Amino acid sequence: MTETCNKAGELLNSVFEGAGFDLKATPESSESGCFLDITGRDTSLLLNEGGELLDALQHLLNQALGRTLEKDERIVCDVEGFRAGREAELRAMAVHAAQRVRTTSTPFDFGPMQASERRIIHVSLASEGDLQTESIGEGNARRLRVSLKSSP
Repeated sequence: MTETCNKAGELLNSVFEGAGFDLKATPESSESGCFLDITGRDTSLLLNEGGELLDALQHLLNQALGRTLEKDERIVCDVEGFRAGREAELRAMAVHAAQRVRTTSTPFDFGPMQASERRIIHVSLASEGDLQTESIGEGNARRLRVSLKSSP
């Protein structure tokens, strides 16, 4: 994994250099794959629009190097703890949605979100025996629905 992680860092750093960004990716192997911590004066560029450019770069790296990763490993790019903060936010949103569904007995639909974000909510609510989660919609409009489980 270390070799793939180093290649990911080199590829990302060459993209940054070619684009003229003051950014540097530092690769670290982790138990879930490869973590690239990105630092520099231009980090705000990667966080604009909810981190769209950061997500696009991460997707590009996973497409380019994904075949060299183990089955459950991924390349994760992060800037200034953005991913950890967003994960905490999504977990809080999951708790809120669960409370609302239980109170109103009506399904709660999140707005469109990426697969990685939907997964965090799915996993957060997986142990809730009275609730179910499902992804609905297509493409960029795909979203997540939380609802009460039907009685058997």
